[in-house]
Amino acid sequence: MRAWRVTSLGEPGDVLSLADDVPEPAPGPGQVAVRVLASPANFPDVLMCRGTYQVKPDLPFTPGVELCGSVVALGDGVTGFAAGDRVIGSTVLPSGGFAEVALMNAAQTFPAPPALDDAEASSLYIGYQTGWFGLHRRAGLRAGETLLVHAAAGGVGSAAIQLGKAAGARVIGVVGGPAKARVARELGADVVIDRHAEDFVSVVKAETDGRGADVIYDPVGGDTYRRSTKCVAFEGRILVIGFAGGEIQSAALNHALIKNYSIMGLHWGLYARYEPISLGECHAALTSLAADGAIRPLVSERLPLPAVADGVQRLADGRTTGRVTYDSSAT
Repeated sequence: MRAWRVTSLGEPGDVLSLADDVPEPAPGPGQVAVRVLASPANFPDVLMCRGTYQVKPDLPFTPGVELCGSVVALGDGVTGFAAGDRVIGSTVLPSGGFAEVALMNAAQTFPAPPALDDAEASSLYIGYQTGWFGLHRRAGLRAGETLLVHAAAGGVGSAAIQLGKAAGARVIGVVGGPAKARVARELGADVVIDRHAEDFVSVVKAETDGRGADVIYDPVGGDTYRRSTKCVAFEGRILVIGFAGGEIQSAALNHALIKNYSIMGLHWGLYARYEPISLGECHAALTSLAADGAIRPLVSERLPLPAVADGVQRLADGRTTGRVTYDSSAT
């Protein structure tokens, strides 16, 4: 089969190579083998290529941490699936989604929502589950509150905008550049801030009559986090989602004390370990929202397999909006 392989560590565009003769992986106990229909690029794919992610697969490996696929084989002990079932979920590295066939853990594999096509469905798992757990389980977002979303035109941020609106929040999105601002508006953000042209702290204060944002969704970190503390509301919640900006900041806890706000971390992957049943509950909620038209992953590019490395590199460089996705039907 054809598959993208990482044989050394570095920038994705330098270390990803497309091989034509990779053996198809066979599912082990508790695993499912699927023919890949679509697999989006995620920032963990970038970090794994660089060797800086907390998960470090042995070389060589195939990236692509989530997908939509069609079941082709079941490992020992797997029930509830049949050949041809259309499913979504996370992959089992080193057999990731940037290939013709990939492996999945059956426990983290779910029916693909009928309301979404293959590329859209492939993007519903990590980004939307992260947003749902972050906004609802961790931050307790309530209708009428103000939600500030950083990197709002990206894969994770675009999901947070839609989930925030579905929850009845007023959403302010921060983006970089006019093109990304248009995307955030199309996604439903009530206020869009181009960080290249405006100071988001000043705009948030002005838009909330000085109160600040009740919930801040931050996948960027670094200076973005530090400045967010200047516009968080009394009893507000800052969600630390990741560090796409490249800097892991330190929290000034005395500032959190004097302003009465909470700093909340979200490691979504831990729910699979400590509360696996909650993943299915979240999937059911997301499937319902998709059926109602309240959420729909923003797939900005559908790439054939040979174009995947370029797409992952552009994600690494911050030159993408929405989801850049390998789509097996793309030409």
